Amino acid sequence: MPPFRLLLYAASLSAVVLAVRAMFIAPPPIWVAVGAVVLYMALILLGVFVLKWRVFVDAVIEGPRHARGVALTFDDGPDPVWTPRALDALDRAGAVATFFVIGKKAEKHPELVREIVARGHTIGLHSYAHDRLFSLRGERRVRDDLTRAIHVLTAITGEAPDLFRPPIGHTNPIIARVAEALDLTVIGWSISGRDGVGRARAPDVVRRIRRGLRDGAIVLLHDAAERGDHEPAGVKALPDVLAALADAQLPVVALQEFVPSS
Repeated sequence: MPPFRLLLYAASLSAVVLAVRAMFIAPPPIWVAVGAVVLYMALILLGVFVLKWRVFVDAVIEGPRHARGVALTFDDGPDPVWTPRALDALDRAGAVATFFVIGKKAEKHPELVREIVARGHTIGLHSYAHDRLFSLRGERRVRDDLTRAIHVLTAITGEAPDLFRPPIGHTNPIIARVAEALDLTVIGWSISGRDGVGRARAPDVVRRIRRGLRDGAIVLLHDAAERGDHEPAGVKALPDVLAALADAQLPVVALQEFVPSS
């Protein structure tokens, strides 16, 4: 069990003990009660925001022990300008990647999704609408969004996606439950280029990724802006990222090699 999930269970049990003690013995000092509530809420919020802690979902955030190579992943596409540039850079290096596409963008550019597949890469699901408040939505809305995206990608590629990266990497018990019901494996990352913002610079992206390169790493980049049409720094940085992998003698491997077989 992930350590932070165990910590949440322990905190929940402690909250029950404090409540029982308050009812049958004596309430704790106010500073203890307030501190406990604040810490408990902070742990829950961090569990939502920090996917790598795997508080609510059994996400794949890196390869298994003794894994060899690095998996490249891209979010927020497809984009008619920047996705082909990322594909060209990958082709030149003979590298494969997984593209977590937004359903409504895929619907608008189905030919790009088919090109990604035709060039030997994998399509993953990044929701239909990329709702930034996805983790605050009810179960029906989460299920409707993911189901719609699955239908879109299945119609385009002829195959239902089974890899899912939640919008912004936020999770909660509802998202975990719906993903499991839809047979989706949640994918996180161990290295982020932090290239998804407009002010990101390619040299900074390369430096962040180079710092964390090791066998079993899952790298997060973007082949499209979440909103707008500016060039993601990750696309500009990609040739240097691939060169850094070659210098480190780390092969680029398919993400599926890191996903446990069901």
